[in-house]
Amino acid sequence: MDFLTLFLIYLCFVLTTIALLCICSGRKEGFLARSANGASQVLSFIIPTQLQRVTQRALHRLFHTRSCLFVVLHIALQAAVYGEYTWEVFVYCWELQFHLLFLLLPYLLLAGNMGCFILCSRANPGVITKSNHASLVKIYEYDGVLFQKGIVCPTCNMEKPARSKHCRFCNTCVHRFDHHCVWVNNCIGAFNAKYFFLYLFTLTAMAATIAIITAAFLIQVVLLSNMMHGSYVDDQGQEHAVEILFLIQHLFLTFPRIVFMLGFVILLTLVLGAYCCFSLYLALTNQTSNEWCKSRRYGCSHHLTLQPHDRQVVYENIYSRGVWMNLKEIFKPPSVLERKKK
Repeated sequence: MDFLTLFLIYLCFVLTTIALLCICSGRKEGFLARSANGASQVLSFIIPTQLQRVTQRALHRLFHTRSCLFVVLHIALQAAVYGEYTWEVFVYCWELQFHLLFLLLPYLLLAGNMGCFILCSRANPGVITKSNHASLVKIYEYDGVLFQKGIVCPTCNMEKPARSKHCRFCNTCVHRFDHHCVWVNNCIGAFNAKYFFLYLFTLTAMAATIAIITAAFLIQVVLLSNMMHGSYVDDQGQEHAVEILFLIQHLFLTFPRIVFMLGFVILLTLVLGAYCCFSLYLALTNQTSNEWCKSRRYGCSHHLTLQPHDRQVVYENIYSRGVWMNLKEIFKPPSVLERKKK
């Protein structure tokens, strides 16, 4: 394989690892956090102290402060995938007389995705300030379990409205806080949740479309070459019928970058598709990622009741108003006037 192939393999591997870490991050007591703490304790006996300090500062700046690094990685990943798709897959498919609209679909999705990306990263997620605090605190009622009245944010020095949270990245409290997304370098809150949902959906559709077109091209190559009806001779001189493993190996040696890109976008489609389904579930049940993580500590019940001190508190999602109204709330966040009418 040439240098470009090795570079694309390395780049995609690194970015996939970072993406998975970012998707699984944000839970202080999660498996990754415990594993990282255990690994850091072991490595502290091996790595010099000065190098440890430099690494800690770099990781803190990377994962605990706002940074454009992941935005650059995001753009680099898209450029690598679309570069390979344009210069090889598109050309080969055009020669095989694939329908033009079918080949242009990834570019149309890319245009929509970039628009949603810009809106999501530039929009105000719902930053709580002293000027809008009085109105935002009236929108949602306190459930008494996840959100309690009278809790003051020590940083912003304001009472936290229900469903809000202080973001340690942006150092601000955000209305209907969902999570901080490093890929758009912004919080996801009440006012940009719709853009993030569309951004995630178009990103998943992009990966799936490129995977389908690439797979269709490779299948067409196999069918035209009549390779499945052939045979090959192994190192011992024995003849064997062509199997799937041999076919994949042959295609990888013939089109190394295309086959690797196909494997990468399939993996990306599965990961993003699962996350997209989870985000849809949260939208339909009127929950945020922050609320879902917190609610795992409690049981589920249709009624929220006061429990004795020796029993676990039971949590109920009081913000759900039905599937249609929950989905509508994502695209049209409620205001104080709308709440007063109900």
